[in-house]
Amino acid sequence: MFRISTISKTKSLCPNCLKILDAEVYSEDNKIFIEKTCSEHGTFKNTYWHDAKLFEKTLAYEPEPHRLKNLKDAENGECPSNCGLCNQHKSQTILGLIDVTNRCNLTCPICFANAAASGTLYEPTQDEIRGMLKNLRKNQPVATPAIQFSGGEPTVRSDIVELIKIAKEEGFTHTQIATNGIELANNENLAKELKDVGLNTVYLQFDGVTEEPYIKTRNANILDKKIEAIENCRKVGLGVVLVPTLVKGINDDQIGDIIQFALDNIDVIRGVNFQPVSFAGRTPSDKVEQQRITIDDLVNDVEKQTNGKIKKEAFYPAATVAPISELIAAMNNEEDEVTLTCHEHCGVGTYVFKEDNGEIIPITDFINVDKFMKLIEDSIPGIEKNTKYSKTKTLAKALKNLPKTIDTDETPSYIDIIDLLKNIFIKQDYLALGDFHMNALLISCMHFMDPFNFDQDRVSRCVIHYATPDGRIIPFCSMNNIYRESVESKFNIPLNSDRAREIIKNINKAKKEH
Repeated sequence: MFRISTISKTKSLCPNCLKILDAEVYSEDNKIFIEKTCSEHGTFKNTYWHDAKLFEKTLAYEPEPHRLKNLKDAENGECPSNCGLCNQHKSQTILGLIDVTNRCNLTCPICFANAAASGTLYEPTQDEIRGMLKNLRKNQPVATPAIQFSGGEPTVRSDIVELIKIAKEEGFTHTQIATNGIELANNENLAKELKDVGLNTVYLQFDGVTEEPYIKTRNANILDKKIEAIENCRKVGLGVVLVPTLVKGINDDQIGDIIQFALDNIDVIRGVNFQPVSFAGRTPSDKVEQQRITIDDLVNDVEKQTNGKIKKEAFYPAATVAPISELIAAMNNEEDEVTLTCHEHCGVGTYVFKEDNGEIIPITDFINVDKFMKLIEDSIPGIEKNTKYSKTKTLAKALKNLPKTIDTDETPSYIDIIDLLKNIFIKQDYLALGDFHMNALLISCMHFMDPFNFDQDRVSRCVIHYATPDGRIIPFCSMNNIYRESVESKFNIPLNSDRAREIIKNINKAKKEH
């Protein structure tokens, strides 16, 4: 057995009582583990990453913190006991989440939200939701730009279209719903209604291209509903991101097939965001180690299942792109810009481009990402010192070195990549940005934590935050592991109340219509 010195000291959770514990992240036998001891429930040693080399490679991409200015003082001890966002938090809110209901039209065995099973009804009013949206927009120096309505299943609310409209009224530039797609399939008008009021993306639960994974993970054979939902979105030009929940031995053999399905439908599918199962909520925790899939497992499987067309080296930590946001802020004389600074072990991603003949070209085939980001990063100090006119000249001068970071022989045939990038950065031409995304598919992986692999260092740099009716903003993994039950209990609607009866009445009406 080979064990090197500790990689980091952090805080974690007892999987049994959720007590905050001292924890150690370390390497052993070329794997990464997290270990902690609860005085009541004993020692827990769990896999953090399976591939120590890939883990250590990502450490080079740790981003600089971009803190919010209106954080609360930490009052109740150590992180994560201070949520909402306290002054221990190091990142902005890139994506806000609001659970608009805990009702669901499925009873999936692997639901981190434990939806439709609590025996209580949690469904904020429109006024409460507007208040939560306003709270997210109050973040300083940059307001939250994007919102996702989730649940439960958000489309079971009869006013989901109105909620998207409210989000747009409150200034969110990007709106999306996390959905199983059943209502989008059953109601062919819903996609159009949602797009007409400003919905940008359908974040579609999509666990495979055959029926078997759905029977095991969703207790229902609903592949046909997924296809119908995608077709209804295609008809109205509403973009879809596929969201497979990966469970080892159930659907991890379909990673390549899911990517190919997305490429075959690239006119409507904008990306695939793989999410290894999180052993929280209703997800069974008796097979954590056997069913654990880590980010490095995903990128290795992508390479194998695409026959080497998309190599693991094509994937970079999500925060790699932070210098681009910093460049935009410098060019616009802004104090700050929305900047993706999540922990380097929270997620990875890459872009792949599809030629007319079906050939797949990963972005790393024609852009040296490390050199490109270094070029951007090195240009920022000079730009910050100049006037707006001089800033443009300074950036143009810096971008003369752009060809050194790009292999033009390998670029997609329909892109003049150097001119396109110059237009994006110098002219801030967002039509050029649209050209960059043409026939492009984002492939990403976000690995949300559970009590077994919970890492305080990651939580302190979370960029995906829930808003709650009591005015708090809570990091994603803290919410789903610690706070969800108490929030839903505090704001639950008594089942014998007038509002509950009205909701039940609307449910029965919708069932009759469909």
